[in-house]
Amino acid sequence: MFFDFDGLAPRDRYKLVTASVVPRPIAWLVTEDEAGVRNAAPFSFFNVFSSDPMIVGIGCSPREAGGVVGGVKDTVANIRALGEFVLCLVDEDRLEAMNVTAADWTPDEDELREAGLTAAPSVKVRPPRIAKSPVALECVLHQLVPAGSQVIVLGRVVAMHLRDDCVLDPARCYVDTARLRLVGRLGSGGGYVRLNDVVELPRVDAATVRRRRDGR
Repeated sequence: MFFDFDGLAPRDRYKLVTASVVPRPIAWLVTEDEAGVRNAAPFSFFNVFSSDPMIVGIGCSPREAGGVVGGVKDTVANIRALGEFVLCLVDEDRLEAMNVTAADWTPDEDELREAGLTAAPSVKVRPPRIAKSPVALECVLHQLVPAGSQVIVLGRVVAMHLRDDCVLDPARCYVDTARLRLVGRLGSGGGYVRLNDVVELPRVDAATVRRRRDGR
């Protein structure tokens, strides 16, 4: 079936794409304002966009209350003010806590405290990381890209924290991905997926494919 996005409402485009582009990784975006008030919000419009420099991107929607769309969320305001943030990936053991932090908390309420999460100091940026998150990426702002009513945050990763038992070989930077037990987002409702159904498929070269095609 064909859908012409030029004739669809934004909400309908959102429903189609979020139900189809799955699973999407989930990360808390931890920020602080100039007064040191911290904010932690989960995002599934998030991924890695570049390796050199290492750039991550997060799509941030505008604030919405009572069906009325307003200004930027605390996340974007804090990043504009300090130019630093931390992305903490969500694992199975913290899925419920992630759901709590997704609620509509006011700027003076601490999402980490409400969700029973403990903060730990970062090394190279001011905002803290979530202590028990198995992966935390310390980032500095690379660029804010306006996209209609939304803002795409591009951050340069300057440091990374990995839980010790998930590192197979520190010298060679080998990670036990399965041991991270990360979760992904399905659709726009309450559906999530565990990363425990892995299909191993070695990469092939073009010459091998040609031989198979030609029966040689």
